[in-house]
Amino acid sequence: MIVELTVENLAIIDLAQVTLGPGFTVLTGETGAGKSLMIDAIELALGERAATELVRAGAAKATVNVVIDVSDAPFVRAQCDELGIAIEDNLLYIQREVLAEGRSTCRVGGRMTPVAGLKALGKSLVDLHGQHDHQALLDPEGHVAYLDAWIGEPASLLRQRVAEAFGAAEGARRALADLRKGLRDREQRVDLLKFQVNEIEAVDPQPGETEALETQLSRLKNSERLAEASLGALNSLAEQEGCAVDLLGDAVKSLEGMVRYDASLEVVMKPLKEALYALEDGTHSLREYTESLDADPGVLDEVQSRLDALRRLRRKYGEDEAAVLAHLASAQEELLLLEDAEASEESLLAATAKADKEVNRVAGELTKIRKEKATEFGALVETQLQDLAMARAKFAVDIQARPTDAHGADAVEFIFSANAGEPMRPLAKIASGGEISRVMLAMKTALAGRAGVPTLIFDEVDAGLGGRAAATMARKLEELAGHYQLVVISHLPQIAARATTHYRIEKGETNGRVVTRVVRLNDAERVEEIARMLAGETLTEASLANAREMLA
Repeated sequence: MIVELTVENLAIIDLAQVTLGPGFTVLTGETGAGKSLMIDAIELALGERAATELVRAGAAKATVNVVIDVSDAPFVRAQCDELGIAIEDNLLYIQREVLAEGRSTCRVGGRMTPVAGLKALGKSLVDLHGQHDHQALLDPEGHVAYLDAWIGEPASLLRQRVAEAFGAAEGARRALADLRKGLRDREQRVDLLKFQVNEIEAVDPQPGETEALETQLSRLKNSERLAEASLGALNSLAEQEGCAVDLLGDAVKSLEGMVRYDASLEVVMKPLKEALYALEDGTHSLREYTESLDADPGVLDEVQSRLDALRRLRRKYGEDEAAVLAHLASAQEELLLLEDAEASEESLLAATAKADKEVNRVAGELTKIRKEKATEFGALVETQLQDLAMARAKFAVDIQARPTDAHGADAVEFIFSANAGEPMRPLAKIASGGEISRVMLAMKTALAGRAGVPTLIFDEVDAGLGGRAAATMARKLEELAGHYQLVVISHLPQIAARATTHYRIEKGETNGRVVTRVVRLNDAERVEEIARMLAGETLTEASLANAREMLA
């Protein structure tokens, strides 16, 4: 529900603020006063195209701010959560700026938002109908949504099941198409995969092998220098006369003989003994290392060849052995699928047939409930049309089969006849603008409380009506206001008198410039405004009395 609308520097509006509440609000005023500019402002705030011509001459930008109460709109709150838009105390703040230089910006909940996102959100907030804005009824593709909205949850659940089943069927068909496309190049691909698998398996790389081989290769290439250094160290430590092990061992033995004279020598000897043991362990390991050194050229060639083979694989299939092995697993899996292509195609054919059968079954359930409810819906709309002074009008829902998609298998179209004896034909082809307005209002009344957005806006939906038809339309609008927030721009006193809140749009002059003002009328001002709508600019006691009677 719109709580507040503020408009600045939009065409001839310098500043206008409208506070709205629940129920029925009417905007009236002379032709050209700027009533449609208020609709333009709401459309801008909800993501419609921004034209620089709307910026007031001399202003840098036009700004529209809207505050919307979404406490009774869980779907809108869910949309905002998905978009990361903040809602404060159940209030959604929207700002749209149109710069004179041509750009426009949108902010929702204080956050910059793409126009497309704002427009998608706007469709859940406001349903706007203008005198020439009946695309939904003129486009038969949209008729099924009206019928399903009236049916309610049963149709909604079935549509969801149809969409899920159709998605599964489409997925099966894509998988089958991908397989068949692959089969055209199957032999060439099989040969390539076999070569890759054989090449990798022949080398049989192991994770981390290259690093270990490079270490081994370095040792083999420098085996003579390593042997010379390690033998020299071994001689100094343990092999030659006067080596480190002998000298340290003699020192420890000499001190051990003295412990009986001074027990504190045990503390001194402890690290020396540990050093002797460590030295003996070290020389043992050094001896084993020296004996392991191999200068065999054959081993060197083997390691070099192995490294070359691993490097070739890494250049082709991955940066290390793990990546090469991952490529091997992927190639083996694809090869298995291609070599078993006939079985795979049969399996996918069966899966596609099963999925199509499920789509048709669920779509059939949806068709059944649509046909069951279509007669009742048509009769209800027809009754509403008769209340709108179209006593001979006929309205029905025509349902024909069409190829199944995510929305079902039904081509739904409204058919209509305005006059007795005339056959019913597609609504979009034969109804006049005034008739379309009344059909739309009849449908909105039939749908009241069942579905739809929280706010309905009607821009001169009463065009071409008068007398009893106007009074009946006023009553229908009042009925709608029991289910929605209703904002109506009207020239008819019958409709204005039914509203709970009344604004007058008036044009004046300030500092030599024309400006539009939006004025909320009190009870006395409402009497004068409705009297003006009845009698023109010259108010008479009779027109004032008539206005009081209408308001009463």
